[in-house]
Amino acid sequence: MSGPYARTPAPVPLPLLTIGDIRAALRSGHGFAEDQASFEADLQRALEASSETDLSAVASVIVDYRGRIRLCQAPDFGAAVEEGIELAGRLKRGD
Repeated sequence: MSGPYARTPAPVPLPLLTIGDIRAALRSGHGFAEDQASFEADLQRALEASSETDLSAVASVIVDYRGRIRLCQAPDFGAAVEEGIELAGRLKRGD
């Protein structure tokens, strides 16, 4: 039953299970502006620093960028960023 206060459905989260999923999301404009290029650079550095038995640096890069993409998908993210910018401006001006 829907009424005058029906909820807007939340966006379906992107599948971010593989490096390919993360690359596709970044190519589609999800994440921050420079994330597509920086993901590849960070991933390359992590791979070069890793051994065959310890890929924790690679896993950290994947978790970080997956989080960035999810953060940008949050419905209130844009409003929170704008509020933060406005607050920083007021503090800088001494309002």
